[in-house]
Amino acid sequence: MATLTFHGHSTFSLRTDEGLDVVIDPFFSDNPGFDGSLEDVAADFILLTHGHHDHVADAIPLAERTGATIIASYEIASYMEKRGLSTSPQHIGGGVEYPFGYVKMTPALHGGMVELPDAEAFTTVPAGFLIQLKGGKSVYHAGDTALLTDMQLLKGRVGVAILPIGDRYTMGPDDAVRAVDFIEPDIVVPCHYDTWPPIAQDGDAFASAVGTRARVELMAPGTSLEL
Repeated sequence: MATLTFHGHSTFSLRTDEGLDVVIDPFFSDNPGFDGSLEDVAADFILLTHGHHDHVADAIPLAERTGATIIASYEIASYMEKRGLSTSPQHIGGGVEYPFGYVKMTPALHGGMVELPDAEAFTTVPAGFLIQLKGGKSVYHAGDTALLTDMQLLKGRVGVAILPIGDRYTMGPDDAVRAVDFIEPDIVVPCHYDTWPPIAQDGDAFASAVGTRARVELMAPGTSLEL
């Protein structure tokens, strides 16, 4: 059975039914919620929603050590390719079939800076990922985003929705509840909150606000969810 593991902030990993490890937005070394070593993180594929430090900080060392393929926007993938890493470029609205399932890049409304060495020429748009696993389960990682009416297009297609609720830099709890209304997932996992004081939120209050719309899983860093 596939499992979803939360590593703090917006970093997740999927262990698929095929035994493949998919890491989303690798932010480990500077992540206050991560209690472990980057050297112990397994990865066959790395998905990057956008280029901000708290989403890509460990992408290069993780890919160099594991040989993982980096799935990202064309611009970020081009940057990684110039560093000799394996990449699979995509862009908004496009999808690709991988050994673990089908990955489609979805719109997100956020900043586009790529905070990596000498990456000034590779600024890109942010994204989310809709991951349709071969086992039939689906996971939507919204990335860092405001509330988008485009999320309504995902209605009925998402088993687990990973949504930011921290406010200030992304949508806050109220807009995230509206996103749940748009998407109608079975399970909601909030992220991008409580990492630092400026994005502190009450996860229990968010769960109460979601109510019966979906099952809310308040995952602590290091915990896993069977899909």
